[in-house]
Amino acid sequence: MRDAVIVDAVRTPIGKRKGSLAGVHPADLSASVLTALAQRSGFDPAVVDDVVWGCVSQVGDQAGSVGRVAVLAAGWPESVPATVVDRRCGSAQQAVHFAAAGVISGQYDVAIAGGVESMSRVPMGSARGDGQPYPPSVLERFGVDGFNQGIGAEMVARKWGMNRTQTDEYAARSHERTAAAIDAGAFDRQLVALDELAVDEGLRRGTTVETLAGLKTAFDADGVITAGNSSQISDGAGGLLITTSDYAREQGWSPLARIHTAVLAADDPVIMLTGPIPATEKALKRSGLSVGDIGAFEVNEAFAPVPMAWQAEIGASDEVLNPLGGAIAVGHPLGGSGAILMTRLVHHMRDNGIRYGLQTMCEAGGMANATILELLD
Repeated sequence: MRDAVIVDAVRTPIGKRKGSLAGVHPADLSASVLTALAQRSGFDPAVVDDVVWGCVSQVGDQAGSVGRVAVLAAGWPESVPATVVDRRCGSAQQAVHFAAAGVISGQYDVAIAGGVESMSRVPMGSARGDGQPYPPSVLERFGVDGFNQGIGAEMVARKWGMNRTQTDEYAARSHERTAAAIDAGAFDRQLVALDELAVDEGLRRGTTVETLAGLKTAFDADGVITAGNSSQISDGAGGLLITTSDYAREQGWSPLARIHTAVLAADDPVIMLTGPIPATEKALKRSGLSVGDIGAFEVNEAFAPVPMAWQAEIGASDEVLNPLGGAIAVGHPLGGSGAILMTRLVHHMRDNGIRYGLQTMCEAGGMANATILELLD
């Protein structure tokens, strides 16, 4: 039986919008990840059957099949193909699912999965241009003029009875946990060394509920969502080397983890951000595992109410939910976040002897991916 294992996982530091990585082309950001994977594992890039790369805004600097351009920018052989995946915020996590499926089915022996987004160079919404992605048939079906994630976050907060103080408390905790992780060196082994940036740039040390309380709400004057309890607009990339246990053994590689379960789910596209709840439930059911079996959960912090509502429904403890902080503290480079989160998760599992970890992300349209990883000795 073929399986899919993660041999290594790396990521760039995450840069702030218009910050240290704004001058780096997204293909070069991606190439730095590809180069690091090859150097760390010692493989010949010519053996890579495919590079499956996530990217949301595939226009401008990200228009030219950025995964393939990254292969060329890394100096890899022209024989290495690549494709680009867009499942909104879950694009790079979906890239992992596709790469794992290709390896398990025998279409690939070696694949690289990951993603990138330079939100400084290609602003969010650029891909839409002057077009209208939602025809009247869809708008009329749901009785809306359009779909907005910020409004969806406010809807989540109202549905689960969250107030401003609670969402700001969650945000402050994200910064606190990220600061502790950085200070403990938790990210050191997973980071690609870049001349422009050595550590995640978005962290605001000393963030408190009191400082966050001074921010204005962004979508509803009487609501809870502010820039302080939402994910930061960012630049970054991440990638994972995926193969089979047998191939890894032949190469003398010691895989970090097995991709145990990979599922998708979808929910109400208007509230939009609740998909991680059914995705997690589906992953647990399909895997035969319980919440208590999972030693670490990565639930992308698109907005504070997302992991808060997820926790209320799933019942995971505070200690295992986003133990290293998340996108509120360091940012959410859309097409790269799935690989960045998985890189954080798999190294955290290895560093702490955690057998099972689960990652899930909300995605536009009400969708979500969920992936369970199993630590390998």
